[in-house]
Amino acid sequence: MEMRSGGRKLSFDLLAYENSGDEESSLSRSFSDAVRENMVDSDLISSTKQHRRKRRSKKKKPNASDPGLVRNDLHPTVDPRDFANGECADREINRNRELHTLKHSCHENGADMNGLEVEFRINGISSSVSKESEDFANSETVYECVDQNFQKLSVTGVSTIELRQRPVNGSVLEQVPEMSGPAKTDEESELEEEAKRPLETVPSLDWKSLTANDLSHPLPVDNYPLQYFMGEIYGGNSLRSTTSVANEKKRRRVYNTMFHVPWRCELLIDVGFFVCVDSFLSLLTIMPARILMTFWRFLNIRQFQRPRAAELSDFGCFVVLVCGVTLLQATDISLIYHIIRGQGTLKLYVVYNVLEIFDKLCQSFGADAVQVLFSSAEGVASCSPENMTFELLRFILDQSIAVIAFIVHSFVLLAQAITLSTCIIAHNNALLALLVSNNFAEIKSNVFKRASKENLHKLVYYDTVERFHIMAYIIFVLAQNILEAEGPWFNSFLTNAFLVCASEVAVDIIKHSFLAKFNEVKPEAYSEFLEDLCKQTLDIPSEEGRKNLTFVPLAPACVVIRVLTPIYAAHLPYGPLPWRLFWISVLTSMTYAMLAMLKILVGLGLRMHAAWYVNRCRQKKHHLHID
Repeated sequence: MEMRSGGRKLSFDLLAYENSGDEESSLSRSFSDAVRENMVDSDLISSTKQHRRKRRSKKKKPNASDPGLVRNDLHPTVDPRDFANGECADREINRNRELHTLKHSCHENGADMNGLEVEFRINGISSSVSKESEDFANSETVYECVDQNFQKLSVTGVSTIELRQRPVNGSVLEQVPEMSGPAKTDEESELEEEAKRPLETVPSLDWKSLTANDLSHPLPVDNYPLQYFMGEIYGGNSLRSTTSVANEKKRRRVYNTMFHVPWRCELLIDVGFFVCVDSFLSLLTIMPARILMTFWRFLNIRQFQRPRAAELSDFGCFVVLVCGVTLLQATDISLIYHIIRGQGTLKLYVVYNVLEIFDKLCQSFGADAVQVLFSSAEGVASCSPENMTFELLRFILDQSIAVIAFIVHSFVLLAQAITLSTCIIAHNNALLALLVSNNFAEIKSNVFKRASKENLHKLVYYDTVERFHIMAYIIFVLAQNILEAEGPWFNSFLTNAFLVCASEVAVDIIKHSFLAKFNEVKPEAYSEFLEDLCKQTLDIPSEEGRKNLTFVPLAPACVVIRVLTPIYAAHLPYGPLPWRLFWISVLTSMTYAMLAMLKILVGLGLRMHAAWYVNRCRQKKHHLHID
């Protein structure tokens, strides 16, 4: 719109602020308040149409087809000369009266005056003020409405106007200070703070992802074979449709399966194997020495005393060992060998698997029976004279149960050793079939099952005891070859023994590696198991009630003694009975001395390693074994 002549040209943006004013403040509004009400109150604008028609007749009507022109019939043109004539003041009073009537009607309809919100829709309102001279009477204010549609404005109570100065026609103007308004509420402050915050970056839209689930856009398919083949060649990884790129967690899992878990598991099983060897040597060396010392003490005192719990426990183990060896000595190993080899109903590997299952059952029951026997020994040693009969009868009953359990276990181990010996002697690859069947059945029965950390702890101890039993079987096979083999047999024995031990080690590594992988068990768990085993070696109680390695070497000791006795008998010199008894005592003494020296070496080595490892774990404070 073309403004009146000359001078500086100003342009202001009229911004409405919400204010909780009262009715009395509306009477003291300024000329700018009247201007704002002309902008937002469509009903008040319609009340001044007569005045606009009079002024519009004096001016030339703009062309309606020109979008750049402004329609003056939408907003009144306020002439400052009307203020001198009192005409504008009358209009101000009329507007106030109409606004008061509107508020009063809303209040009667149940609306709250403080929360009354009148919405007006005004689109594209701008204000231009052309200052022609210093005299306010010569100034003219024109309101421009670009669009007849109205935007939504929220007016609560009495509003104020913020005037922002902008240059018109490229002229540089001084800034006009904002009109002071009422105090801002907390909600307005929060809105302003949110407006000042930087906008969050939004990722760029991917056209493929947008149209992937859109039914109106069909998925692109290459209909040309050559184009499809070239796209597959240059499209990226050849296995991208079925595999993805791994992260560091997958990399650690692969390294754990290949390196960390096998190393730590094998280290734990090896230490556990030597713990079993130490217990076996203690049964053959420490227990006889303690029993001889007890009898020597009784002979010197020549007076009956109630034995201690440890002495009764050693006596109970000695009774079980003597009974087991005696019954096994009366057993014909050749008969059992021919029965197992001659039967055609079951294969040798099936017989071995069945015997292995019974071995685990007898091992579990035998451990409980020995613990009950030791508890009864403590009861006999510490009971009162009135309960002596009851405690003694219970000790005899527990002793009988232990003897029966370990005799059965000894026969199971003997049959399993004979089966393995039969497979080794046979020349039809029976050993290979036994190893493959037994080992893969063990992998199948353990790997694909959910196992907790405690179950892994128990399983690794079972594997430790099983490895000791396999060594006892190899000693049995060696003794049988010494007695009965003809020709060069030692090289084939070493090959077969190495094959059996290597297959057992490989199966244990594969089993525990994939058990740890599938159950998300870290390699540090096996280091914690090793720490508990070292504490058990040092007689330190384990924390959190963790399971200890339970191994009772009575049944393996019966089998080993049964197979080694014929070797000693075969090498005794012929002569009168005293001469034979002399050589029996000499060989027994030499064997005991060798076993005692081996016990000392194994025991001291275990305790030194256990002390070093426990101190190392305490220093690290994380129970980590970095090997």
